[in-house]
Amino acid sequence: MASAISQNSLPEKSVQSDSHSKLEKRTSSESSLGGFDVVENPAMEARVWRKLDLRVLPVVAMFYFLSFLDRTNVANARVAGLQTDLKMTNKEYSIALTVTYVPYIVAELPSNLLLKAVGPNLMLPTMLTLWGIVTTLQGVVKTYSGLLACRFFLGLLEGGVFPGLVLYLSYFYPRYKMNLRVTAFFASASLSGAFSGILAYGIIHMDGVGNRPGWSWIFILEGLFTFLFGLSSYFTLPRSVDKTWFFTQEEKDYVNAKLLSDNAQKDEDGFSWKEVLEALKLPQLWFCNIAFFCSGTILYGLAYFSPSIIQSLGYTAANAQLMSVPPFAVACVVSVIASFISDRYRCRGIVSIVSVIFCAIGFAMFLGSKSTHVQYGSLFFSITGAYTVAPTGSAWNANNASPQTRRATVIAFGFVMTNSGGILATWLLGSLSPAPRYTKATITLLVLSIVAMVFCTANLCYLWSQNKQKAEKRVTMVSREEEKQGLGNHSAWYIYNL
Repeated sequence: MASAISQNSLPEKSVQSDSHSKLEKRTSSESSLGGFDVVENPAMEARVWRKLDLRVLPVVAMFYFLSFLDRTNVANARVAGLQTDLKMTNKEYSIALTVTYVPYIVAELPSNLLLKAVGPNLMLPTMLTLWGIVTTLQGVVKTYSGLLACRFFLGLLEGGVFPGLVLYLSYFYPRYKMNLRVTAFFASASLSGAFSGILAYGIIHMDGVGNRPGWSWIFILEGLFTFLFGLSSYFTLPRSVDKTWFFTQEEKDYVNAKLLSDNAQKDEDGFSWKEVLEALKLPQLWFCNIAFFCSGTILYGLAYFSPSIIQSLGYTAANAQLMSVPPFAVACVVSVIASFISDRYRCRGIVSIVSVIFCAIGFAMFLGSKSTHVQYGSLFFSITGAYTVAPTGSAWNANNASPQTRRATVIAFGFVMTNSGGILATWLLGSLSPAPRYTKATITLLVLSIVAMVFCTANLCYLWSQNKQKAEKRVTMVSREEEKQGLGNHSAWYIYNL
């Protein structure tokens, strides 16, 4: 691969004497993003991303698949008899879900800030292994208090997973390649919704095996698999590009050069509280956070209550598990297609806006019709929209902050807001709005869809205006060397993703 950089521009470990793997420093006023240009070689380009997509991305996708599966399989267990056997009221069920989210939210920011120091290759597998144990223990609880304890520790251990995985991928992929990858692993969440229904349908027929109810086997079997996969991931997750065993040195240099030219790994030596505060000053953080709260309420409302909603339409418990599969399967396919479009045309804002419009259409259909067929059909719109806006918005949020500590803070706060919406969802559909119409909840979710659309639009307009100002500023500058170091996304050469 032909790529070059002057040796004074990269750390020594990223420089290779081979002329085909160097970066050339550009001195003209038309410098590329970050002030460096990577000389392209299509063969190298295809090879390095294919290796990452085959070696890293599947492991990351499985992490999130298991995270979502183990957190939301309580919805399937509820339909299978958990609530009845533990003698829970609807209010107590909502409390059990809320107990998950409190430590989940508290853990997100410190977990993301610790990830770089501890190493994702150690921290992420440890979290996965431990929450696999907790998931398994949910299958042996016999009291409501036991379930509460398990849900608390499950939330604590899972809290840093999604923001941590987004941050982890940013160590390997430049910004313009992030959304497809984030969606690829987030698509596993919608896949888990489909797969969970199929699994639950089969597992509940184990009712009585080992003198345990069918719902307990949902937790036991899924938790054991998580535990075993967690142990194996200690050997499959690389810490960084430089620590990958499947790259040659030339390939490592090329990927590092790509990240540097994209501003992904520049202008920061270590953790800085100043960068945390800088992140909180970003208008795009707050535009996205409000949208994330709204979309998070929608996402977790549907994740936790779709089986119950479908059962309220007149299906048996077993059939409700199966009927929950098609909407999530469609959401998985659409979210991947949408991510390809947003990466190909770099239009994350438009895709986010269209996604929440889909949510609004779905809730309007459910609210306006008394036909069970129309109400079931509405889930294809609302679930698809919710599971598309989540990864697209996450990638959009992560793409527009730099350097790494600032980006880590932005990502973590985004997920704090998303999961705060999850707390509202547990009460909105759990006890405040009764089945089968869920009228108050549906109206609220419809309004939140509209609010999310407004703030996604506001963020898009703001970033567009900032890019316009940066373009005007670049015209007046000879090169990036005129700027002070450490500006990150405030640099005139840092182009915001729209």
